[in-house]
Amino acid sequence: MTKYKKAYVYKGFERFWHWNQALLIFILAFTGFEIHSSYTFLGFANAVKVHNLAAWGLIILIVFAIFWHFTTGEWKQYIPTTKNLKAQAEFYLFGIFRNAPHPTKKTVISKLNPLQRLVYLGLKILFIPVMVVSGLLYMFYRYPQGNNIEIINIGNLEVIAIVHTAGAFILLSFVLVHLYLITTGHTLTSNLKAMITGWEELEEEVAEEEKKPAFPGKGEKEQG
Repeated sequence: MTKYKKAYVYKGFERFWHWNQALLIFILAFTGFEIHSSYTFLGFANAVKVHNLAAWGLIILIVFAIFWHFTTGEWKQYIPTTKNLKAQAEFYLFGIFRNAPHPTKKTVISKLNPLQRLVYLGLKILFIPVMVVSGLLYMFYRYPQGNNIEIINIGNLEVIAIVHTAGAFILLSFVLVHLYLITTGHTLTSNLKAMITGWEELEEEVAEEEKKPAFPGKGEKEQG
């Protein structure tokens, strides 16, 4: 039977950033669909105002998150790797339904499996920037110049709107998959609790490795 031991995996800002980003994306999606006339709740004008405010909130959060990632070295979590990539994909497609062992081990210095690294890296360097840029173009260039976006030589907003909407559906698809994967920890709620408290139950042998000094001799003599 696998034994688990608690380790402090998710730092305070990391959790703050995660939950606020989730909230802002939900607000953007909710108001975005109303702007597209999918339903009426706030009213078109109010939906636009809330959507724009949430967009600015997300941009500010992204700036702080970028600063945090680079000053703490957490950006290294997203460096892609092909090691165990195929095994991880097969685990999500088949193994998870057969209660197969997880092909990768989570540690404090390696929180993401190979597939997560690729997906999150794609979100951070491709999809979210596309959403931000297309949203800003839509926000700033439509009203002063009518339906013509002369500065970037596009005759109307159709292309921008299609790109922005397509990106929104991709982000929503990611959120739905993410919600499902939350339930795939060693218990139904273990992943959720970890992102709330910061503490996660890792396999005991992994947790013990985290306690070893990075350089023998600093605080503990090398054994053997």
